[in-house]
Amino acid sequence: MTELGIGVIGMGWMGQVHARSYSLARQRFPESGLSARLVICSDNVAGRAEAARDLLGFERATTRWRDVIKDPAVEIVNIATPNHLHVEIAEAAAAAGKHIFCEKPVGRTPQETAQIESIARQAGVLSFVGFNYRWAPLVIQAKQLISQGALGELTQYRGRFFSMYGSDPLGLLSWRFDREIAGYGVLGDIMAHVTDMALFLAGGIKRLVSNSHTFIAERPLPIPGKGTHYSRGAPEDPKGPVTNDDYVGALLEFENGARGSVEVSRSIFGPKNQMAFELNGKKGAISWDFERMNELQLYLPDADGGHDGFTRLVGGDQYPYHGNFNPGEGSGLGYEDMKVIEAFNFLQSVADGVQRAPGLAEALAVAEVHAAMIRSWESGAWEDVKCLRLD
Repeated sequence: MTELGIGVIGMGWMGQVHARSYSLARQRFPESGLSARLVICSDNVAGRAEAARDLLGFERATTRWRDVIKDPAVEIVNIATPNHLHVEIAEAAAAAGKHIFCEKPVGRTPQETAQIESIARQAGVLSFVGFNYRWAPLVIQAKQLISQGALGELTQYRGRFFSMYGSDPLGLLSWRFDREIAGYGVLGDIMAHVTDMALFLAGGIKRLVSNSHTFIAERPLPIPGKGTHYSRGAPEDPKGPVTNDDYVGALLEFENGARGSVEVSRSIFGPKNQMAFELNGKKGAISWDFERMNELQLYLPDADGGHDGFTRLVGGDQYPYHGNFNPGEGSGLGYEDMKVIEAFNFLQSVADGVQRAPGLAEALAVAEVHAAMIRSWESGAWEDVKCLRLD
């Protein structure tokens, strides 16, 4: 058994998800010989840190994130803090020789993403990034079909993430709506997933034209240390300005000649959590929607035309990783199962000493696309996707 010491910084909802995922990796993948030891967790709210230690089984808890990095038993530093802390924590972890898991978007801006990628690469530490939608078994199946050429030459790609978490004007002004802390709004928060999926499935993006908008200009102020971006205030509460984007859309030209679009919104009314894509080739098509994550729509007509229409594939243990959670067909997986698969793959990467995807290199590729979107907001024109790598 290979046991790896884990330190998690930031014990909000996402930090707790990561902690559970590391613990479950051994149970779901017992044949791997990998185990995670929850050494220490950190949160700037003492009660939240202690509650996480008690609930999740960490050996220690602290309010000082540097204690996590200094702990000699910690081999992996898991960053699940607000975005403005990513650079400082990643720099300290890399300097200490600790491997880094960072939740997207990896910093507040594309430039901060490039800085973090450079820091980790030059330090020679391994990395992973929370692009968890890649790990849905039917998304992996879609990727395999595309790589095998089953769809033929790709022609069109459409990706979106529509979420209602910011649709209520009385939703609290959490850190996600504050540019000083979060950086960009939905560009970093949910477009990061959409862009990564487009790059993962359809390949590199050559150029694009983009626009952004903020639909809800102010929100009720939260009580410090309480509430999330799902929490609701009252009409009479004092309010503050929203300083980043609610909506981003873009038209894309891929390096392989395919054309497409991506679109995200946190203030849309209707879809609850619709992270989805449709992809068309000259021989077939695929579509997937996280709201129905255990289904894949596949169009591969046979030669004689007897089968001409979409087929609904249902998740089952014939698809990657599904059997580690549920035997047979039709027994669905959920969000945290994807995070367990993600944690397992990072543990395996560290145990093998091999950098696997998605790491900070993939986060940088997303950041390069987002930098072009930002330039397009300013120019109102098509912009080329340019390299941001710092050498």
